[in-house]
Amino acid sequence: MLPRSRTTALALAVVLAGLGAPALADDSPSGPASPTDPTGPAGRVDPGLPVHAGVDGPHSSDGLRGRVAPRAAAYDDEPTTRVVLEQRRIAPGVRFSSWSETDARGPVRSHLLAVDLDESSLRLDYAAPTKVAATDDVMSLARARQAIAAVNGDFFDIGRTGAPLGVGRSVTRGLFNARESGWNAAFYLTRKGRAQVGEVNLRGAIKERPQASVTNFNSHFVAPGGIGVYTQRWGTSPGYAVTQGQEKDIRMVEVRGGKVVSNRARLRPGSKIRGLVLVGRGEGARQLRKLRTGSATVSWWLAGRPSMVVTGSKALIDEGIVQVVDDSEMHPRTAVGIDRDTNEVLLLVVDGRSSSSRGQTLVELARTMVELGADEALNLDGGGSSTMVARESGSLQVQNSPSDGSLRQVANGLVVTQR
Repeated sequence: MLPRSRTTALALAVVLAGLGAPALADDSPSGPASPTDPTGPAGRVDPGLPVHAGVDGPHSSDGLRGRVAPRAAAYDDEPTTRVVLEQRRIAPGVRFSSWSETDARGPVRSHLLAVDLDESSLRLDYAAPTKVAATDDVMSLARARQAIAAVNGDFFDIGRTGAPLGVGRSVTRGLFNARESGWNAAFYLTRKGRAQVGEVNLRGAIKERPQASVTNFNSHFVAPGGIGVYTQRWGTSPGYAVTQGQEKDIRMVEVRGGKVVSNRARLRPGSKIRGLVLVGRGEGARQLRKLRTGSATVSWWLAGRPSMVVTGSKALIDEGIVQVVDDSEMHPRTAVGIDRDTNEVLLLVVDGRSSSSRGQTLVELARTMVELGADEALNLDGGGSSTMVARESGSLQVQNSPSDGSLRQVANGLVVTQR
C-alpha cells in the first residue's frame, strides 16, 4: 500500500528526470563560501558559530570546508536519475524511505522519515542530555526517550561548552535553553500541536531591576550588555567561556529561594548551582550590581508559548519559496519540513563527504524539500552531525552513513515516540 504523502511517493518511484527548479527568493549568484566572522543574524559575535560559513550561514558545527559544487549552468540541464533503495513503515503514521540519485555533480544518497501529525499515537519531541552543557549521540538520545526514530538537531558549541546555539524546549521536559536573538530560526509546535517554522525568542525580566535585559537562558554565551540565567539544568556554574573570555565589567549573582545570597565581580566556575546563577556583561553587570541584598524575582518564557522548539541556522523554505541562495559547498545535511497538504513532518538526512554521496548545497537541500512536498523547512546541523536512526527489525538502527565514520556526540535531536 502506497503512503498518502508526496514525500515517500518520490522515494517509491524511479524518476528519470529531475523536477523543475522552484523559484528562489533571491536569484543572485553565489560563489564559493569563504571564512567569515562568527556573527549571528543580530550582528553580535557568537563564539559557538564555526568561523567558516557560507552566505547563508554555517554548514555544520564542525566548521569544515566542503567540496565546492560546479556552477549551476554546468548541471541544470543534465538529467537526474533516482533509484529507490528502501521503503518501509516504521509504525502507524511513520514511513522511512531511502533513495540515491546521480546528476552532473555526482551521486547523492538521501533518507527520509515522514511523520503523520494526524496519527494520535505519535509524538514529536525535543531530546537532549540531562545537562545543557553536555553532548550525546543520536542513538543514545533516542534510546533514552524510547523513540522509534530520531534525527540530530541544532548546531552547537562544539569543542567548548557543547551547548546548543539557540532554543530548545521539550513537550515533556520543558525549556532547556534559549536566547533573545541571534539564533532563533526554529521548527516548533504550538500549544495546540500545530507544526510551524519561524522565529522563537526568549523573554525575561528581573522584577526588582526592570531596566535589566535578560538575553540568555542556559546559553553557551551571554550577549554583550545582557544577562544570562543559569539553572541546575545547565550543569555546574559557568566559567568565562560564557563571557567570551571577558573578566572585567562582569557580575555573577546567586539567587536561592527568591533571595540574593551572593553578588561578586568574578565568576565561580564549576560550583554546584543551587537555585539560579545570573551572569551579566557590561550594562547587564551594572544592573546586577544593584541586587546586593533582598529579593530577586527572575522570570523567563518563550514568546508565543510553544510546546516544543528546536532551532537551526536558517529557514530553507517559506510558503513554498526557497529562501537560500548558497549553492557553493556540498555537505551532509539534515532538514525538517512541513507538508501542509498531508499534515506531515518531513525529516531528511543527506549523506555526504564520501565517494558514494557528495552531499548537497543549501540550495539543493531546499529544492529537494520542495520536491518532497514541504511548504516550510528549516536547516539543522549538518556535516558529521547529520544522523538518522529508526526502528528496524525490532530495534533502533542507524539509517544513514555519518561522515565521521561513527556517531558524533551532538547537543540534541528530534525524536518520534509512540504514546
